[in-house]
Amino acid sequence: MALFITFEGGEGSGKSVQAKELYRRLSQLAIPALLTHEPGGTPFGKKLGHWLKWTQGIDIPPLTELMLFNASRAQLVTEVIRPNLEGGKVVISDRYADSTTAYQGYGRGLDLEMVKATNNAATQGLKPDLTVLLDIPAEKGLDRKSAKRQDRFEREALAFHQRVREGYLKLVADEPQRWLVVDGSQSKRKIAEIVWQRVSQLLSSRGD
Repeated sequence: MALFITFEGGEGSGKSVQAKELYRRLSQLAIPALLTHEPGGTPFGKKLGHWLKWTQGIDIPPLTELMLFNASRAQLVTEVIRPNLEGGKVVISDRYADSTTAYQGYGRGLDLEMVKATNNAATQGLKPDLTVLLDIPAEKGLDRKSAKRQDRFEREALAFHQRVREGYLKLVADEPQRWLVVDGSQSKRKIAEIVWQRVSQLLSSRGD
């Protein structure tokens, strides 16, 4: 039954809501599942994540971001994701390596091959069985976030967020079989049903 599902998307796309909804649905069906997130998911990752998103008065260069996100990821894979997959659980992660490719690679402009190599080292080559991309125009996602306190990434210029979105769509084009692209402007219920339809297919195929 082990299955690794990740949720991706730009700021305000609704991916966190859908990750939680999928976890709730699996739990109701008594399917062993675990919900985690990046950056975070471990005590070490939580500290790094807070620093990366909320630090003020310190310049964090793109390369440093890349390394810190992957340090958090390496810990998460080793301590949480891999052991739970080996235990037969469905592991759901709100963000994973594709976030780093989209944000630090396409958004920040780091060399994509370097980003890929660093991600692969941190994940030990572990790839999701399914990655759900909640796709919405960058300006629409940022509007959803505007009333809240904004972190370092949410405060970036619109052009940055547009590059991130374009990066995600390029990743989908490169590996379409792994991705489920969902229009993030639809209702939460509609999105949840689209996601569940694909996940239930995967669960059925694993049970055969």
